[in-house]
Amino acid sequence: MLKPEIAQSVIHEALSLGADFCDVFVEKSSIEDLSFNSSQVKNVRSGVDFGIGVRLIFGHKAIYGYTNSDQAPDLIALTQKLAQQFAQPTQHTPLNFKTRDYQQISALADKDVPLAQKVAQLKLLDSKIRAQSQFIEQVNLTFMQRTQTVEIFDSEGLHMQDVRPYIRFGVRSYAKDGSQQATGSWNPGARGGYEYVSQLNFDEIADYVARQAVTIMRAQNCPAGKMPVVIDNGFGGVIFHEACGHPLETTSVEKKASVFWDKKGEMIAHECLSAVDDGTIDDLWGSLSLDDEGMPTQKTQLIKNGRLENFLCDRLGEIKTGHPRTGSARRQSYKFAPASRMRNTFIEAGPHKLEQLIASMPEGLYAKAMGGGSVNPGTGEFNFSVQEGYLVKDGKITEPVKGATLIGRGEEIMQNISMVADNLDYAAGMCGSVSGGIPVTVGQPALKVDEILVGGSAA
Repeated sequence: MLKPEIAQSVIHEALSLGADFCDVFVEKSSIEDLSFNSSQVKNVRSGVDFGIGVRLIFGHKAIYGYTNSDQAPDLIALTQKLAQQFAQPTQHTPLNFKTRDYQQISALADKDVPLAQKVAQLKLLDSKIRAQSQFIEQVNLTFMQRTQTVEIFDSEGLHMQDVRPYIRFGVRSYAKDGSQQATGSWNPGARGGYEYVSQLNFDEIADYVARQAVTIMRAQNCPAGKMPVVIDNGFGGVIFHEACGHPLETTSVEKKASVFWDKKGEMIAHECLSAVDDGTIDDLWGSLSLDDEGMPTQKTQLIKNGRLENFLCDRLGEIKTGHPRTGSARRQSYKFAPASRMRNTFIEAGPHKLEQLIASMPEGLYAKAMGGGSVNPGTGEFNFSVQEGYLVKDGKITEPVKGATLIGRGEEIMQNISMVADNLDYAAGMCGSVSGGIPVTVGQPALKVDEILVGGSAA
């Protein structure tokens, strides 16, 4: 996308102005969005975006800027502007770029599908959801396809290219009966093209989101207090992602704004818990062949049998903390400088069955599906809603409850996890942080937390 000789001139200018390191990030993205509600198409959006970001590192400081121009004079002018406050002219010999070998992560194949066919698929899913129950009052659907092509040059002679296809559905149902109302949702996504749609079972999706909405609508308010909780698989991993994953990124560690910044090699979780961040899993929404600094992605063992093994680290994180890079530099687009970010982050499967976790509780809460929440990365304190929950009595799942929240601290909940099931599953999500919103996967098997504070409004 960018002529190598132009990238070479930009990097030469940066190093001649005293920069210790320079990289150039080139991006071209095409996107198609559809929104569908009230049984009809509401919006269609498509387009192409192109831009180039230039980063200069002077010691421990990084300066970043971007432009939509690929012309040498504009890029050199941007570089000079970025270097103004640190410029110390030096002699530098022009470099030659080399492309390094890397393993291309496979993706579901794309195929050219007309817009009318995509709309027909949304209409079909809409009708299937509405047919599940007379109480389904509204259905909102979204469909997104994006192809991101990137090219990366740096002052160590690196020149890499990658193509990243993404596809995702958003499915939400609304149930209402008099004054009672609730929603059900599912948001699958993958690294790949339209071929992904053929793998989706619309009957299962329709049953899931309609049943969830109607169940929650009929549910009683959840009681409050400290109790054991079983958090089911898949999107349940959002708690680990938020309360523990972010504090393991060197973006937080380098500022000592993480409760784990000095805990490497120490036991930070129950010995039954192991967790990884793995960017190499074929087809998963958060997988990458290369990170946004051009480093091949990898599987990073974060926690092994309760012990903190590694942090997630980018180039600047390595400079500031000394921890090795893990292929975790990510950004939303050329408009953001890269930062250490998660990819596919999940707790690994354990030896138990979900039924064993439930049976081990005389009473408690079964959080079948988690919702959104908030976390303070500096303290690990979190508050997450339970989208779909059930009370457990005498080791058996009983009536559904609504309005439950899980409240605690990341380091405490990891110590209180005593059982891990074997039903590992994943869920797609979008993660926001200093380098923008990026596709990530969360995941876990079902987990038993021996005690956690549950918020609820039942008397």
